[in-house]
Amino acid sequence: MSDFSGMEDLLQDFLQEAHDLLSDVDNKLVDLEKTPDDKGLLNDIFRGFHTVKGGAGFLNASELVTLCHLTENLFDRLRNGELQLTAELMDVIMDATKGVREMFGELGQMVQPQPAESRVIAALQGALNGEMPSGAPAPVEPPPVIVPLASGAPTSAGASGEPDWNQLHEVVTGQAVKAAEGELITRAEAAPAVAAKPSATPVARADAEADSQAASPYGRRTSDRPNPQPAAARRTEERARENTIRVDTSRLDQVLNLSGEIGLTKNRLTSLRADILAGKSDSETLHALDQAVSQLDLLVSDLQNSVMKTRMQPIGRLFQKYPRIARDLARQLGKDVELVLAGEETEVDKTMIEDLADPLIHLIRNAVDHGVELPDERAAAGKPAKSLVRLEARQEGDHIVLIIADDGKGMSAERIRAKAVDKGLISEEEANTLDERQSLNLIFLPGFSTKAQVSDVSGRGVGMDVVKTNIQKLNGSVEIRSEPGKGSVFLISLPLTLAILPVLLVLLGDQPFALPLSLVREILPIDQQRIQEVGGKETMVVRGEVLPIISLARMLGWPLVRTPEYGVFMQTAERSFILSVDSFAGRDDAVIKSLEDFRPKGVAGVTTLSNGQIVLILDMKELLTDLGQHGEVGTAIRNFEFG
Repeated sequence: MSDFSGMEDLLQDFLQEAHDLLSDVDNKLVDLEKTPDDKGLLNDIFRGFHTVKGGAGFLNASELVTLCHLTENLFDRLRNGELQLTAELMDVIMDATKGVREMFGELGQMVQPQPAESRVIAALQGALNGEMPSGAPAPVEPPPVIVPLASGAPTSAGASGEPDWNQLHEVVTGQAVKAAEGELITRAEAAPAVAAKPSATPVARADAEADSQAASPYGRRTSDRPNPQPAAARRTEERARENTIRVDTSRLDQVLNLSGEIGLTKNRLTSLRADILAGKSDSETLHALDQAVSQLDLLVSDLQNSVMKTRMQPIGRLFQKYPRIARDLARQLGKDVELVLAGEETEVDKTMIEDLADPLIHLIRNAVDHGVELPDERAAAGKPAKSLVRLEARQEGDHIVLIIADDGKGMSAERIRAKAVDKGLISEEEANTLDERQSLNLIFLPGFSTKAQVSDVSGRGVGMDVVKTNIQKLNGSVEIRSEPGKGSVFLISLPLTLAILPVLLVLLGDQPFALPLSLVREILPIDQQRIQEVGGKETMVVRGEVLPIISLARMLGWPLVRTPEYGVFMQTAERSFILSVDSFAGRDDAVIKSLEDFRPKGVAGVTTLSNGQIVLILDMKELLTDLGQHGEVGTAIRNFEFG
């Protein structure tokens, strides 16, 4: 029997709002550590704990009430000037918020939470009694990650101690940062506040006006307590939460209005159809039919865009949990690091936000662990003691660009090449052919690591290959720009949405295939007289660059019926090349359908043309990987039955 029989809806309302409120508290704690005398922050955090305590009391969650009450009292002392905020005291407070989140996890399993760890309770009571805590923070349990870095020359900073981000980006990306100084955000500020619910919602009974941010995942205490709910049931519950989304009502109103207009246009078409079937085919009737069809086309496009917007969420809902992660790891490593956020209002497809969580955590942890130096090392290099890591999002055309930059020691392409050869990941001959960009990309190889010793943070050679794989699953790409002594920048480019993919339709004979338009640079005629053989392979010079020509028919193992007349200049993160094809069928916005039961390697999905023909959307990265090996991709695609 559940501890909350008959209160399930009430409990879920509480958890949703309390998660949001606690995430906001976490960010404000990070800000408070920088400005400990900020009375506004102290009052906001006090109210946050007070609000959660009120809701927990309504649900009779006595252990959660106890933990919140002690933390609330501690902040009451801080705001009254009876205590001074130190780094050690902040560690105690952070442990308390972690305990609160773990209790949320137990409440989510419909059971009353167990008492908080005795260590946390004792530290809170000691602080209230004037016994200031000391020592290092409790160790965190990070996932293993790896980014190799090299020491470099010193770099300069501005008078304020903050690096010139425009200069850094010009050095490592070739373009200046577009965000102005006023756009730098140190905590999530763009998410709308949670509206106060009726009195039946416990968390809304007190301080419902408090700012709220996106829900962050809760953890579980590592103890020998019995699991109150089977793992399968927990996974089902988590999936159910992930399938919900918050949508602005104005966007739903727009969808409703468009649906109504489409209904009116449908009625008009039905009337015209009846007239035409009755033999009415004068020019006025045909003109009216043409207008109605055009109107329907516009309305359907608008409806499609409006529905897609309902899936879009501010990426700040994801960003807002990272300052706490960066702060905790920096404390563990003895570093002084500030995570600067920008572009939190940029909207991304909700499913993409969920899949971005792990790659961004890897990259931020790498920046803190490997990217930035210890304070004494920075001082020796002429840098300010505080390191800055920047996490930014911005929209560029039909893509979202994420930037993770640090002002640390950077990476050495030469050192990376040498390490890859030493580990047997590439040969010396291959290493000699790599340019700087390709050398930096070696860190994405599975098993690559420059750590001499394995720690609980890194050194196992996993992490960066997972980052790249996860980004590629989102039809995105990741690039690296780095300079020793200056810092490193990781640039992630993603499509706006995963549901619709702009594609270029190419033909092999009469069979069309779809190529992601994001990889296409231009279409070129293939003049046989311009083809040159280099190392036994066909190449063509395009604006001074020698590009290999790869036949799509050869990739797929199809017979070469005729000499290809056209080429598609394609560019992935790893290489540029010309893909030779027979002809083109135009550009289209493909509604992607996944192949869940049978997905041939090298196929990202399928779409259907207006004539009902099924078209495969090719995964160029997998096709290039398979090229020259066993041809499994081509065999699988040849065996696919086209409808």
